[in-house]
Amino acid sequence: MGKTLLYLFILALLGGAVYFLLFKKSNSPYSESEAGFNIKDTAAIGKIYIVDYDGQNVLVERTDSGWIVNKKCKALPGTLNMILTTLTKQTPLYPVTQKAYDNVIKTLSTDGKKVEIYDRDGKKMRVFYVGGAAMNNTGTNMLMEGAKTPYVVQVQGFTGYLTARYTTNMKDWRDRTVFNIAPDDIKSVSVQYADNPINSFTIDRGNGSFTVTADTNVTKHLDPLNTRRIGVYLKYFTNVNCEGFLDGFNDTRSNLEQAPKRATIDITSIHGQRQHADVYWMPINKRSKNLTTSDPDVPDDYDADRMYAIINNAQDTVMIQEMIFKPIFRKAFEFYQKDPAASQTPLINEQPKNVLMHKTQ
Repeated sequence: MGKTLLYLFILALLGGAVYFLLFKKSNSPYSESEAGFNIKDTAAIGKIYIVDYDGQNVLVERTDSGWIVNKKCKALPGTLNMILTTLTKQTPLYPVTQKAYDNVIKTLSTDGKKVEIYDRDGKKMRVFYVGGAAMNNTGTNMLMEGAKTPYVVQVQGFTGYLTARYTTNMKDWRDRTVFNIAPDDIKSVSVQYADNPINSFTIDRGNGSFTVTADTNVTKHLDPLNTRRIGVYLKYFTNVNCEGFLDGFNDTRSNLEQAPKRATIDITSIHGQRQHADVYWMPINKRSKNLTTSDPDVPDDYDADRMYAIINNAQDTVMIQEMIFKPIFRKAFEFYQKDPAASQTPLINEQPKNVLMHKTQ
């Protein structure tokens, strides 16, 4: 009996040791100084700095108002979430082979990207270099600062390499919000049509009720104001995004010079926040779907899918999509119409859909 108890005790010790080794320690058999590429607690991260060997760089910082890129604009949530997820999950698979060593070191020194991670107090957490794809294209060559050996790093379940996730292209990082104000926070909305001012209108909130200012020739013979439609309409200004930025493209200014203004949109929140956009028609081109089939809502000389807009205090020129902005481009008289019968489709829908579509520039 004594021996049996001794064996059970030894077995329990071995089992505890196995559990500790498998579950309590890191999954990586390599030291953190040589291969500590992942950061499990991304909530501790306060700053990410990425620079490539062409000198292009991005600085992404956590602030009280959210993540800010290069101290001037909000970070695109998709790009931010992708890099934080990558930092959490990227794992060293194995050291690069001796045969590949010289080539990997050379590539890291000429084409690699340096990544610096800091905590919320500004203390350096990690510094590593990101190279290109491993020979089998299912891993990424990386090197910790101060280490001698590069490693092939991968995210479990992902086939491919991670270099593109560490982008230094500002267009990949910039938040693409044009308008984003909750319905209950909107104090006023103004939509002024340059080419058809009779459809222009301004909605104001005051003392728990709404008023609409519009051309009297439109409103004087119509039904009373339909406040339900106003409530639905204000929902369209949450998470309204552009397709991409056009800043820096050589032909942007010449295109705008050929594009007449379609509308000016202004929103003011109850907190004094203002958001403004000047919207311009985009000339029809070889990709325009209405090149062969006219769109009843778009003049034949202009693209039926996309428009230009100038936003952010006239600092940025962006491309926007007709399908995103079409619900915003209502006409003054619609707010004075009675709702159709339940069996019909209302002119202003109950369920607004602001579809976020991103285009890689």
